[in-house]
Amino acid sequence: MTRQHPVPFLKRSLLAGAAAALWAVALLPAAAQTPADERQQQQVARALALYAQGNHAAAERAFGTLAAAGSPLGAYNLAMMHFREEAARPDRQAAQRLLQRAAGQGFVTAQYTLAHLLETGENGRPDLPEAFRWYRRAAEGGSIEAAVAMGTAHYLGRGQSKDPAEAARWYREAARAGDVGAQYLLASMYEQGDGVATDLRLARYWYDLAARNGDEAAPGKLLEVDEKIARATGEVKERP
Repeated sequence: MTRQHPVPFLKRSLLAGAAAALWAVALLPAAAQTPADERQQQQVARALALYAQGNHAAAERAFGTLAAAGSPLGAYNLAMMHFREEAARPDRQAAQRLLQRAAGQGFVTAQYTLAHLLETGENGRPDLPEAFRWYRRAAEGGSIEAAVAMGTAHYLGRGQSKDPAEAARWYREAARAGDVGAQYLLASMYEQGDGVATDLRLARYWYDLAARNGDEAAPGKLLEVDEKIARATGEVKERP
């Protein structure tokens, strides 16, 4: 059975993105670095090695030292240890403050994780406006998962104004970055003229890309769109 509309796919797409990024320790993004950055990278590498060895007490101290020195990566990873109850005295409120600090310093993974916490209320009351403020910052910083979340928020009118055109814009960002769920959703919107002008050839392009990337429903939709295009151009063909 093929999907006829984006809505049934939205929740699965959003949750898949959340599961991929949440609760994981993180490495410093690769970039041009100063000597101070390189020293901090070495400190992070040592802290992560301690964590990987299961020496959580030493890893917590190492991440704490990094966080105290202003490292967003140290703050983020220390927060994750609290959330995962790997710290000596787990404190979810302290963890959220660390997460907010890292997010405020522009660490995109922290921004996305904080947004997810605020959206779901996993660490207190849900706060949708604040959640989507952080999703937007993470999406603008290059988070594919956050771009999908922004598209979903605008499509459903959840924490943002209901705006299919804005939803399509964010799904397009995620689709171009390779998110298969966003590729399927954008194709469906082009097929139905939902938030964008109806364009069967663009719908076909995105369904084809989603199919190539493993979406199970996309091949069937691709055949349907091919039939619609054939009828519109007078080149009707039988299915093989």
